[in-house]
Amino acid sequence: MPAYVGVIGFGEVGATFSNALAEREGRILVYDALLSEPGGREVICSRIQSDRISVHPLEEVVAQSEYILSTVPTHVAREVARACVPYLRPGHIYVDLNSTSPAVKVEIGQIIEPSGAHFVEGAILGAVGATGAKTRLLIAGEKGKKVAEALCALGLNASFYSPDIGKPSAFKMLRSIFSKGLEALLLEMMVAGKRAGIAQDLWTDITEFMTDNPFDRVAANWIQTHAVACERRYYEMVQVIETMREIKVEPVMTFATKAFFERSLSLDFDEAFEQKPEDWEAVVDFMEAQLAEPGPSSMLSR
Repeated sequence: MPAYVGVIGFGEVGATFSNALAEREGRILVYDALLSEPGGREVICSRIQSDRISVHPLEEVVAQSEYILSTVPTHVAREVARACVPYLRPGHIYVDLNSTSPAVKVEIGQIIEPSGAHFVEGAILGAVGATGAKTRLLIAGEKGKKVAEALCALGLNASFYSPDIGKPSAFKMLRSIFSKGLEALLLEMMVAGKRAGIAQDLWTDITEFMTDNPFDRVAANWIQTHAVACERRYYEMVQVIETMREIKVEPVMTFATKAFFERSLSLDFDEAFEQKPEDWEAVVDFMEAQLAEPGPSSMLSR
């Protein structure tokens, strides 16, 4: 278990994890760019809930810590890694927990490598503001297993995912297709529902349906029936768009859904599936193979 953990970036994620880590053994050294702004130190100190946490300049945080956790805004993740390199040495473990693409994680690893420190990738799955230190972390890298075990011992919910850098971030980014996409779909539906005067009825219907039916069965059925019902659903979405235009709500997500079904019409599902397939994997395998081949131009560009 590391004696000192450095945390760079003391926003919601950094503060939440630091306060959780401080409840176990070890000391937490933190740095945030706010330190260079008037009143910044006071803001940082207001987020500290343990005397095991102390604020230091960046070079001290990096030099004195065995593990360095980077929890900064995504767009400065590479810049922060470069700033840390002069103070890193062999034996240090630099853990990037920022929400970036797999390619950026690999690039950050390449930035850290010349220092002799080990680079470990972390992906945060969920909203730290809602689930706190219980938020799931996927960890990757040659030292990933060691880091996952150490972070768990210090009170975080970390698990080793892969020795390969980029896989946790790929998992997180692709998972966001669902979580962020569903968020956008729900908002578009509810705005349209409010405009039509039926928002509460829609909310009740959707939430009751999703509460009463196991999601694994619902999701599998949606995918399985896509193979035999995508044409009917395409024409329904055409009517949905007309309905939204009638009530003067821009159908951003709905138009994308229509485009998705329109593309499916070109994939020859009817030749591959005479009836509903037995599992969702068959539909995904078919679509992945079809979309790997040159196909029609994007419907979204029309």
